[in-house]
Amino acid sequence: MGDDYNSNVETFREKEYPMLQDAVYLDHAGTALYSRSLMERFTTDMISHLYGNPHSASPSSQLSTSRIEDTRLNVLRFFKADPEEFDIVFVANATAGIKLVADAFRETDGGFCYGYHRDAHTSLVGVRESAFASRCLEDGDVERWLSGKEGLIGEDREGVKLFAYPAQSNLDGSRLPLSWIRKAKDRSSSDTYVLLDASAMVSTNQLDLSDANSAPDFTVLSFYKIFGFPDLGALIVRKDTGRILRKRKYFGGGTVDIVLSMKEQWHSFKDNSLHESLEDGTLPFHNILALDAAIEIHKKLYGSMECIAKHTAFLAKRLYDGLVSLRHGNGEAVCVIYSPGFSSGKARNTQGPIIAFNVRNSRGAWVSNTEFERLASIRKFHIRSGGLCNPGGVAASLKLEPWEMRRNFSTGFRCGVETDIYAGKITGILRASLGAMSTIADVDAFISFVQEFYVETNVPSQELDNSTISRTNSSLFVESLTIYPIKSCGGFSIPNNTSWEVKPEGLAWDREWCLVHQGTGQALSQKRQPRMALIKPRIDFNRGTLSIRYAGTTTSSVQDEIHIPLSADPAFSSTLNGNKFLSSRVCGDAIVAQTYKEEINNFFTHVLGVPCSLARFPAGGAGFGMRHSKAHMQKHQRQKKATTEVDPVPGAFPSPPTPPDSDSESKRRPILLSNESPMLAITTSSLNALNEAIVGSGGNQTSASVFRANIVLTSTATKDEQHPYDEDKWKSIHIGQEQFQMLGSCRRCHMICVNQETAEKDEEPFVTLARTRRFDSKIFFGSHMCHVPRSGGTRASQYPTIKVGDTVIVDVSE
Repeated sequence: MGDDYNSNVETFREKEYPMLQDAVYLDHAGTALYSRSLMERFTTDMISHLYGNPHSASPSSQLSTSRIEDTRLNVLRFFKADPEEFDIVFVANATAGIKLVADAFRETDGGFCYGYHRDAHTSLVGVRESAFASRCLEDGDVERWLSGKEGLIGEDREGVKLFAYPAQSNLDGSRLPLSWIRKAKDRSSSDTYVLLDASAMVSTNQLDLSDANSAPDFTVLSFYKIFGFPDLGALIVRKDTGRILRKRKYFGGGTVDIVLSMKEQWHSFKDNSLHESLEDGTLPFHNILALDAAIEIHKKLYGSMECIAKHTAFLAKRLYDGLVSLRHGNGEAVCVIYSPGFSSGKARNTQGPIIAFNVRNSRGAWVSNTEFERLASIRKFHIRSGGLCNPGGVAASLKLEPWEMRRNFSTGFRCGVETDIYAGKITGILRASLGAMSTIADVDAFISFVQEFYVETNVPSQELDNSTISRTNSSLFVESLTIYPIKSCGGFSIPNNTSWEVKPEGLAWDREWCLVHQGTGQALSQKRQPRMALIKPRIDFNRGTLSIRYAGTTTSSVQDEIHIPLSADPAFSSTLNGNKFLSSRVCGDAIVAQTYKEEINNFFTHVLGVPCSLARFPAGGAGFGMRHSKAHMQKHQRQKKATTEVDPVPGAFPSPPTPPDSDSESKRRPILLSNESPMLAITTSSLNALNEAIVGSGGNQTSASVFRANIVLTSTATKDEQHPYDEDKWKSIHIGQEQFQMLGSCRRCHMICVNQETAEKDEEPFVTLARTRRFDSKIFFGSHMCHVPRSGGTRASQYPTIKVGDTVIVDVSE
């Protein structure tokens, strides 16, 4: 165990922290816990002395003033800061200190440029809204700036600059180089300032400001992170650079020597010290007095911050090793850990006592953080989950792109909601953090908790159950996948080797948009506007946009390509009569869709020559005018069942009605803007048979693209072994690991006569289909289908996908 672990904590914890009885507290990054001795010392002080509001000459007021100044000095000494070099401004918390700096910098002439690190707390990120220009920096960006290879915000600009970063990430505990501070001051002009968020680090590590030349200009922190009480923060300011804070225009009570407010408006700030001009109103003097007691008791219980640093580093490594060692019965890791410093040999310098992690089951599926925290709470474990007020850190750890986060938001994700898994990606992180009063028992208990409830020793087979599936068509595979982001416009071919998400409404991004006539509100289609085939959308995940070009001839005034956010970005939405939604009709269904701004709509109006607007159906198919599949098995697909005629028994009741051949009549399957079903598939064997018939009657072969199928299936079997239109008899198919239910044949109209590359019309393949595939005066080609969600809690069940080349197994069983 060595000398790092402070076993003395075990001897006094029950007495000093009685609130921990039967509880395991692992949220020290949120707040430390206050000791009995601290609360007793504070209450004794309060009932033994008369403390008045400062800013007065009364004895009680003067006593408060004297004690506040003594505490101010003790706090500076606690952080090894020379009172000649530093001043301390008491604030409500670290966020209030950050805001004070931002308020002052906003008043600088010409504004200021702001660079903040990716791991910054939300409160640091928010400063960007006050800046003239801002940039989020990763480690490499900071190093290039410090080496003079690029500017703080990408390109150099004259004027005031502010660089802000956390000494330690509140999300994963990673510690950023404090050497950046000195480098920033050495290479930059006097107009460059450094703001350090020390809140997460100071709870278990010494903040050393003994070298003023290497210290940040502004340091913010919250004392409850160290002592548990009081609820108080501080802004520590270097005196030689802190004068910029005097640019702040607001003044509150206690910060001015004189104010004129009637016939003249004038005031004069106090200038004896910096803190006098910045501490607005009555100070939280009781909290400041409690802080004095907190420093003294903390030192008495724990000795030095160096002892706490060693103690918590030991416990954090033990917790990390324990969680990393947990394995399911199939050898898969239970925990995915994001705290990077533990894997290096210098964890003490690069890593704080925080473990950021998520949990997967034996099949690779995410365990919901909401459910994990609920169970932990029942078992009296106190942890934290979610985004942890660290947007850059959580996005980087979970590999969430901006468009994905916007999409999640537009589909209902908010801070604190229960749903935390979208499109197979988890949106938050579990955090266990240790503090001065943590023990080995806490760590071991939490590891045992995770092991008891989340380690699966008997792992069920992941093999696909094909016992009832005919393998007569096992030579089938997916030849191509296509989505049509804008209804009735061109298709986007899914690249080979790209796994594409399957959603309840169909393939991801398929038919989420449509073009609506500005006069009638009716959705446009190629039936009347064949040139819609030349509008070519493309999903660009790198940019997070739907990129659209027109492949036909246009005037020079039309843009070559436009870009629309994949997320429901309100900045691109139009406002019609006070709202951003338009009533329309799609295939007879009334819908309400989000509309876009005029500059977006003008592109489509110009290329089609029709006044139209781009509209998007609400994400997930929810909201007003929710649509459902209309597809069902047709008469020509219903197989006759063998029956034995039995004469009815005299006096018996008649038999109950036969259930429908397809359950599509009882289940309501959501769709977006497709005509009838979530997905449409065709087979090349049926297409080849159709083309033979077309050529035999003197026509030209038709392309698979005219049928606008999402999935084209082909076979490695010989021509003689293939059976055209076998799909009529299919009940379900497996593509890769995913199951799909067949919903019936697709009824065809003359839109299939539009060439998807030229927008020209022909009579084929409609005429030949009318001769060969007409049933009850209706023409059919292709099959409707929907995804059957998987149970069992696998990674694939959270994010079902298919790709080009996937094997297809057909179920033709009764």
